[in-house]
Amino acid sequence: MNRDLVARVRDVLDVDVSEFRAQAQADAEVVKAELKDGTFDNHRSIVGLEYEFYAVADGRWRRNGDDDDAGSELVRVPRRLLELIRFEKELGLHNAEMTTSPQPLNAEGLRAQAAGVRSHLSSALQTTRIEGMRLVSDGIWTIPPSGETARRYLTDSISDEGVRVATNMTDAVRYHAMANGRNAPTPFVVEAPHVSLEADTVMPESLITSIQPHYQVPHASDLPTYHNYALRVAGPLLALGVNSPFFPPDLYDEGVDPAAVVEDARAENRIHVFESVLNTEGAEKVRFPRDLDTVEEAVDRVANDPTVVPMPVDRGDRFDDKFATLRRKHGTFWRWVRPVFDGADRSSANARIEFRPIAAQPTVRDSIAFLATFAGLMESLPRHEHPVIGQDWGVARENFYAAARHGTAGEQRWITNDGQETTDPETIYDDLFSHAVEGLRAAGCATDEAESYVEPLRARVEAGVTPASWKRDQVRRRVADGASLATAIPAMQRAYVDNQTETLLDGSFADWLDDGDGT
Repeated sequence: MNRDLVARVRDVLDVDVSEFRAQAQADAEVVKAELKDGTFDNHRSIVGLEYEFYAVADGRWRRNGDDDDAGSELVRVPRRLLELIRFEKELGLHNAEMTTSPQPLNAEGLRAQAAGVRSHLSSALQTTRIEGMRLVSDGIWTIPPSGETARRYLTDSISDEGVRVATNMTDAVRYHAMANGRNAPTPFVVEAPHVSLEADTVMPESLITSIQPHYQVPHASDLPTYHNYALRVAGPLLALGVNSPFFPPDLYDEGVDPAAVVEDARAENRIHVFESVLNTEGAEKVRFPRDLDTVEEAVDRVANDPTVVPMPVDRGDRFDDKFATLRRKHGTFWRWVRPVFDGADRSSANARIEFRPIAAQPTVRDSIAFLATFAGLMESLPRHEHPVIGQDWGVARENFYAAARHGTAGEQRWITNDGQETTDPETIYDDLFSHAVEGLRAAGCATDEAESYVEPLRARVEAGVTPASWKRDQVRRRVADGASLATAIPAMQRAYVDNQTETLLDGSFADWLDDGDGT
């Protein structure tokens, strides 16, 4: 038991919730005053990326012929190793997160984003291989650590005089405090077809990993427009990015028909895991947000959001220390599209949109494709006053959850550039991609370069295959041949990791389809 961690969790639990809330609301007034003064305006668009991974055994000790029944087991990443590769801690001990440096949205900035991810990741892969592990870019892990079950790994915890600590969770206080706060769900439950999992902590959330493109808006007062457009593109982009249809086999109900699991699998379980684990009846912390009318409303939403972890806040000399409690509160403001206000000094103060629906992708190029496509859409749609902004919010929400359940098989409703509503996928994505390319061109990319960023997503539309449907086909074929879930799902996962080993840095998901694995 880490006594220091327990003591720090107790300190958090002693924070007065009403005082914390009052300070967050006071901080909100500070931010709104700075918004009025133009402090958060930057007069240019800037992009960034958060990129999450999990670690697996690299399989070097596998014997020939063992591909379907050994290797790619989840492994814990030593904290010293995280520091060595300059990745950040995430929820689980198996997680590692990369955050890129923000860059201007132009040709050089996008190249810097892509090169930075590849360079950082390449170095990390070389270092982790020495330790017998590999970082995987994926939406959900399905093979638990060697000799352990996923259920035990996700639910193992201990209690010290009433403080519950998850055994396999990183030592960040806020994660552990979530399980011990007054508003914590009891228990934390994963809700998915044929899956039963309850835990005393938020550890089940560590099943999932994501990428999070950031788009810093030039003029903060325009943030609601970008936010509302982001809600309209969330469904169509999520439909292309789905990558988490299956859970670790031991989480499925005993005796379930494997064919039923394949048939009922949701394309993006990541969405439902995050929502079911962290939401309660009185506090829907994770959800598809409503439209914004003003930038001040965005600030108030963070300040008034139900408090889960009222952590103590130290105020220093940074600019954003003037609203440090609001920033802390923002850490548990989980929306699939969310506004952020921060900056270490007044010159770097910014207002941005974080786009959070997309799972980590099969390759770096695919992940950068989502970053660039989202950024291009944010550049183009508002500039051209694209009529999809008039789409009813309820339709945009339905699109989002249809994409999470069915991927590209879920009907998306879109309003085209000429104002016509359509459900035809070819028409929808032609409109989306043309605007993304136009936005990248307006930002300074040559036409062929802009097209190359969008191409990996266009290839998915043309092939009719997403990472989730690729996984589903892999498992379906094995189940049809008589394999159990305990055999079929890990075999699929190992095929995923093997393919990624060859393509992560220099290929794309489309290369997997050329090999005939996805049809």
